[in-house]
Amino acid sequence: MVREFEGKTEQEAIASAMAELKLEQDELDIEIVDSGKRGLFKKSNVRIRVYLNDDTAQESEASEEPGDVEEFEQQVIDFLTTLLEKMGYPGFVKINYRKEGKLALNVVSDHSSIIIGKKGKNLDAIQLIVNVYAGQLNPGVKVIIDSENYRMRHEEQLVKLAYRTAEQVKRNGRSRLLDPMNPFERRLIHTALNDMEGVTTKSEGEGLFKQVRISIDDELPPLRRE
Repeated sequence: MVREFEGKTEQEAIASAMAELKLEQDELDIEIVDSGKRGLFKKSNVRIRVYLNDDTAQESEASEEPGDVEEFEQQVIDFLTTLLEKMGYPGFVKINYRKEGKLALNVVSDHSSIIIGKKGKNLDAIQLIVNVYAGQLNPGVKVIIDSENYRMRHEEQLVKLAYRTAEQVKRNGRSRLLDPMNPFERRLIHTALNDMEGVTTKSEGEGLFKQVRISIDDELPPLRRE
């Protein structure tokens, strides 16, 4: 199976592939189809081709086609549906995808903007409540709640932010401190920049919401921008 993705940079194209396929970079077999050419007024996008083996493709396809709903999944769906109704923002809940130890639900509602909340805080709070309930039924499964593909778009934006900030750090040699993030968001930043030469990341602060500092890696010389 072959898929193509575009981005302003190679890393942005890879970030788009990771977000859409729900796979890590080391799971992708990537070929640069078009490195982007600078024209008279602007530079064209970088285009990459991603080759998925049978196992990876089946996993990706299975994520898009949930299949029959199991008893545990139906209980969680019913709980979330009732919770939304009690909040006064009813919606339809369906399975987005399922993987080992993970169940992703999508909320379709006329009140999606309120359900998501500012920077996804309402969505995070709802997800926390649902996971407390789900944990009593099956402690081995984490439930992810989304609406209008907010999480996918947010994850893609975070990865792009990580690459963009890392490039700035390599250019000027000064570290940058990102806004406070929850553990999942910080892990996304660390993972995205783990294989980028010339920079290093670390979390700073106390409590649940910490900041990620992106700095020059003293053990490696900064990469020069062509």
